[in-house]
Amino acid sequence: MQTSHDADKKITVQTLDELGPLPLKIALGCSVLLPVAFVLGLVFNHGWDLFAFSYLQSTFFCLSISLGALFFVMIQQLTRAGWSVVLRRISEFLSLGVIPMAVLVLPIVLLSLTGNDTLYKWASAENVAQDTLLQHKAPYLNNGFFAIRYVIYFASWIFLARFFLNKSLAQDESGDPELTLLMERRSGPAILLYAFTLTFAAFDFIMSLDAHWFSTIFGVYYFAAGLVGFFSVLAISLVFLRSKGLLNELVTVEHLHDVGKLLFAFNCFWAYIAISQYLLIWYANIPEETTFFLPRQTNGWGTVSLMLVIGHFAIPFVFFMSRWMKRNPKTLCFWAVYLLIMNWVDIFWLVMPNLAFDGMDPAVSFPMILINVCCTIGVGGIFVATILKLSAGKSIMPVRDPRLEESLEFHNI
Repeated sequence: MQTSHDADKKITVQTLDELGPLPLKIALGCSVLLPVAFVLGLVFNHGWDLFAFSYLQSTFFCLSISLGALFFVMIQQLTRAGWSVVLRRISEFLSLGVIPMAVLVLPIVLLSLTGNDTLYKWASAENVAQDTLLQHKAPYLNNGFFAIRYVIYFASWIFLARFFLNKSLAQDESGDPELTLLMERRSGPAILLYAFTLTFAAFDFIMSLDAHWFSTIFGVYYFAAGLVGFFSVLAISLVFLRSKGLLNELVTVEHLHDVGKLLFAFNCFWAYIAISQYLLIWYANIPEETTFFLPRQTNGWGTVSLMLVIGHFAIPFVFFMSRWMKRNPKTLCFWAVYLLIMNWVDIFWLVMPNLAFDGMDPAVSFPMILINVCCTIGVGGIFVATILKLSAGKSIMPVRDPRLEESLEFHNI
């Protein structure tokens, strides 16, 4: 076993390989549900539309988690945070999820390039010719420029994820503190690039499902949802790894407490952005803006909207606020799983009401839920399996980070 001698404590290098092959096998097994969802789409009435929208929702649900992880990695470097060093490598691994997502989002882009309007009405030249508003937006919402932006988004995210992970891994070998300074200096411009690409990606892939509607804070909404998803997955991952004897003495209750606080805080931030968007549209009462919320109050979508208000915000606000909930690994894990499910419902609520069959909004139905759940588990399986493969053999702890000792000694006040 390799060890680090740079801190007073010797840190044994641990890798995810020590979990054995079972997690990878389970993830690959889950991925089988993606073709199952496709077959179900061929069986049910309007099944292709259900599959296409479910596939979009599933990919951007998983993508939001990796983008949340990437932001966390960069902001910790930018602020020179010491407490989070023991958590950072797992976050760097999760950010690698942008790589499989780049491949999985590609079919969505290719579908639009063929002029198919299943997802995006603006992708069809016939629809644009009949819609004055789409004609005005055509310089931006057109198939060629859409494909170019897709390449820019994912190339940027993959570059940033690989850059911070590779420099951190290089420091494991050399122990060079200059690598920490390099990552700190690069994190500022990197966050600016991240902010622009995430915002416009949210506009392009989700908001433009209804090209007649717009919201200037929609990118922030998706960003907030991604952070809730990421901190949920981070909490679950840390509790699981500790239960398997990995990071058990390094990631303490103090670190779990802070992850819980961040999860609670960003869930409140998500609620703040959501209510801000709603109130701005409600009191302005402009038809071009209210078209987003009107379908989400009918045909069963009102129940989903109420679920978000109560389930995503009110319940965790009341019951997850207390200190002991965040410091107990079991209760923290419970709330992390709960909020991850609520985050899935949120992305579901953003995407699926844009479905329209012959001009009619479909109600929430069993086929929709079945295809969507199968799609999410299938895409999630590919997402997790790829992260496990890309992180294989790599230390799950930045063992020679100059701030490691500070992180090991961290205590909440």
